[in-house]
Amino acid sequence: QVQLVESGGGLVQAGGSLRLSCAASGRTSSIYVIGWFRQVPGKGRELVATITWSGGSTSYAESVKGRFTISGDSVKNTVYLQMNSLKPEDTAVYLCAARPSRYVTYDSWGQGTQVTVSS
Repeated sequence: QVQLVESGGGLVQAGGSLRLSCAASGRTSSIYVIGWFRQVPGKGRELVATITWSGGSTSYAESVKGRFTISGDSVKNTVYLQMNSLKPEDTAVYLCAARPSRYVTYDSWGQGTQVTVSS
């Protein structure tokens, strides 16, 4: 079992930056990919960025490409999401999740951290 804990959310003005952290513990050797999602009440969950646990290969949603950067620290078992040039539409609860392989969906989730961007 993998446990994930997010931190780093908060209130920021449009154009500002935040860095979210996702700390993993437990069976981290079973992680294939970590994904950052965001969710707004009344809307579906959006996959924002992913990173492979071992090799650091990344991907981004078009809505955040060029503004957000996902990275990992294998020593600290932590994945970061650096968010720059934030917009009000980035306001959401951000959650990280782990998937054990490319053939299995995300099966471990953190509790989420609120990001609010004021205009």
